[in-house]
Amino acid sequence: MEKIIEESKQGESLVLEQKPENTKKLFIESYGCQMNFSDSEIVASILHGQGYNTTQNLEDADLVLVNTCSIRDKAEQTVRKRLEKYNAVKSINPGMKVGVLGCMAERLKAKFLEEEKIVDLVVGPDAYKDLPNLLAEVEEGRDAINVILSKEETYGDISPVRLNSNGVTAFVSITRGCDNMCTFCVVPFTRGRERSRDPQSIMDEIADLHSKNFKEITLLGQNVDSYLWYGGGLKKDYEKATDMQKATAVDFAQLLDMAATTYPKMRFRFSTSNPQDMHDDVLYVIAKHHNVCKYIHLPVQSGSTRILKEMNRQHTREEYMALIDKIRAIIPNCAISQDMITGFPTETEQDHQDTLSLMQYVNYDYGFMFAYSERPGTSAARKLEDDIPEATKKRRLAEIVALQRQLSLNCTEAFVGQVVEVLIEKESHRSDQHWSGRNSQNTVAVFPKEHYKPGDFVLVRIDSCTSATLIGEAIGFSEMN
Repeated sequence: MEKIIEESKQGESLVLEQKPENTKKLFIESYGCQMNFSDSEIVASILHGQGYNTTQNLEDADLVLVNTCSIRDKAEQTVRKRLEKYNAVKSINPGMKVGVLGCMAERLKAKFLEEEKIVDLVVGPDAYKDLPNLLAEVEEGRDAINVILSKEETYGDISPVRLNSNGVTAFVSITRGCDNMCTFCVVPFTRGRERSRDPQSIMDEIADLHSKNFKEITLLGQNVDSYLWYGGGLKKDYEKATDMQKATAVDFAQLLDMAATTYPKMRFRFSTSNPQDMHDDVLYVIAKHHNVCKYIHLPVQSGSTRILKEMNRQHTREEYMALIDKIRAIIPNCAISQDMITGFPTETEQDHQDTLSLMQYVNYDYGFMFAYSERPGTSAARKLEDDIPEATKKRRLAEIVALQRQLSLNCTEAFVGQVVEVLIEKESHRSDQHWSGRNSQNTVAVFPKEHYKPGDFVLVRIDSCTSATLIGEAIGFSEMN
């Protein structure tokens, strides 16, 4: 994977406020998407009530959990290498227990216990409430596994702890699962069908974060624009809902508008969007509210209509471009980022050129770019031969990355000379004399600390830039404070 952005949380070990009465230590490490990091907060909350405090020292842990990603083979290999590290520690501390969580656990199930002898428990994304029972099984000397997928939103009643929090930004999960069945993707098999969370529980969680002085919320879902609450149940069963349920249903545009209106001094983002579910109502809500960030992550995967059809994407190149035109018309200052897969089975040089030309048309601010890797169990793995040579994949990926770097530089250069609103999140990782934050368009900005602090909304004059970072000087507080 190549990512054109400044900083990443991949593989971060997470820690939270300690309870003095807790005697056991939990080390939890997360890989993959933002949803995994959000899920790890739920897991820590559950185990916090079971006597576990978190630690960042692997050697001290009684329980080690790794929250995994299955979207690429490289992600799974990274997890297996981490298990080797855990094994080395466990040889010194044989009482330490090791568990695998998340999508890789769901995909491999009991096979994980056979392949990785170090692993004591395997827990899928919908089974975290069962962790106390599973740990009891492990303590009695038995391997434990629960990878049952749920038909309901499973964690709306749990208040997540904020792991390794900067106290400024937080994730709030609003949907789980995906119905789209893209041929390359394991998510529908590892996270199940789409179901949405009760909007009142979402607003309650945001209210709690507001009371704790958090300043920015990212609403999360595998397909966030598909959010639809009609009283519970799967999205696919909505047509069976009663007239009353349909009359009182809440969609994503309504939820986003509700949150932004209720908390005008908090900033809101969301991820991830699917082009087929991005409706005009959402765009108008973004345009309406200053505190809804002018940024959309809009994965396209390929610029070729033929390849999009092979991927079972429910849009064509032309439909995607029309959506981009609509976004530009309704939200002229909106930043757009992409996910792109190169080397998908049967991809020709013309298909590759179509991808490059689409990137130029959109002028993406940044992107997440991958060479195709076959995922067992997907439709593409069953029906399509992985027929693009690795050398060709690497060359095409390099060309996509090079173009995106240039497009990213074009986008950051457009900010030079402007004054932008930045939410300070943390100290810059390059200099302890500078703050780092993001503007509405999700571009990182750094500037001298002066008298400002994390959580402040600051107006920053941009003097220079790199392809990923704006560099400037604060000139005062914004009206969001």
